[in-house]
Parts: sequence; C-alpha cells; structure tokens
Amino acid sequence: MTRLRVLTWNVHGCIGRDRKHDAERVAARIRHLEADLAALQEVDTRRRPGWALPDGGADIADYLRRQVGDHAHDAWALSSADGHYGQILASRFPLAAPEIHDISVPGREPRKVITARIETGTQPLRVIATHLGLRRDERRQQFAMLREIVAAEPTMATILLGDLNEWRRGGTPRRGLFGEFESETAHASFPARFPLFPLDRILCRQGVRIEHSRVDRGARGASDHLPVVADIAVAV
Repeated sequence: MTRLRVLTWNVHGCIGRDRKHDAERVAARIRHLEADLAALQEVDTRRRPGWALPDGGADIADYLRRQVGDHAHDAWALSSADGHYGQILASRFPLAAPEIHDISVPGREPRKVITARIETGTQPLRVIATHLGLRRDERRQQFAMLREIVAAEPTMATILLGDLNEWRRGGTPRRGLFGEFESETAHASFPARFPLFPLDRILCRQGVRIEHSRVDRGARGASDHLPVVADIAVAV
C-alpha cells in the first residue's frame, strides 16, 4: 500500500481577497499542505506592474511547481507575448506519458485536460487534471469528453482532480462521469470566505481510496477558492 497526499486548488491568478497579487502567499499554503501531487488552476504567468517573486525569478508557474516537487506539466488555455494562463500539474514524482486533451467548446474559453502517469512504488497511477467551463451546457459536453478520457484506461488506478465548476447533485452528464469513480470529495470550496459550493473535486477509482480529505481554510485570503487536499491509498 502506498499513501500519497494530493491537492487541487484554483489559485485565481494568485490574487487574493484583498485584490493583491501575491504568489508567495499562495506558495506558502502549498508548502504548508505538503502535497506529493498538485493540480493548480488559473495559473497566470502574464506580468503585472509591480509584481515580483521572492526568489527573484520570473516564472510563476515554475515557482509554484517548486513548492511541490521537481516535475510538472502545463496546459495553457491562453497564451500571449507576455505569458500564459491555464493550469499545471506539479509532482514530487516523475510524470510519464504526459498528454494534453482539448475539451474546449466553441464560443467559450478554451479548456484542457492533462493526463500523466506516476510510479508510486506499487503500481502506475494515472492522473487526470482539468478545469471545466462555467456554463451548464458547456460542462455537459465536457463531462462527456472527460468520461471518454477516463474510459480509455479502464483498469488502471486513477485519480481525477480539478475545478469541475459543478455544484448540482443531479444531471445525467455529471452522474455519468462520477459514476466511473468509487470515491470522491465533496467539500464546499467556493467562495473562499464563506464556502457554499463543492466546485473543486478529487475522485478515485481502481484500487485508489481516499482515507481523509478536507479544505484548507488557512488559504481563504490567498484566492477565491479554497484548496481541497486528500490523503489517498494506492493498493498493491
């Protein structure tokens, strides 16, 4: 049995409740949570006047990655001359066979899925990280595409994590995807100050079990979402 700590957090471009850009405030909470694997959404490397990193570096994505481990893979939804905006998957373990899947819906903000494998010491673990859209009809299509991605490796130990932007209990598309998993988190994570909606999720299947999970209320000033963290067990 291998035990890991996994984290998903929409960091809101490192802009907190005070509307200030503070990458170190976000990084401090990531360090505090000591995750082995972290999916971070709304990572924004585009420069703003006056911002700086504590280590003097220039790449926020790399800075946040280093709070977790030596390995990362990114999926940028938007790119421009001054940087990128999207998500990263950061890991203490090497990320093998990384792939980016485009689940964008025409007329809406581009959305991506990161898939990769990590070797945990017992068996390969498939990791799927994403950030779904804001509109219900958009998510309906994205849930269907995401279910196909999950089904492509039907027998592999798998975790899915990210900001799914879904708070409703019902709905065939949601049930269709969530029905592929044996355990899930359901903590209210948004808005950070008074969390009401479980937008951010960790789901497990095929020999992966959530032993304990929670939101990190200590991060409520750093973003408009709270981080969701889970201690998981991967069976031999």
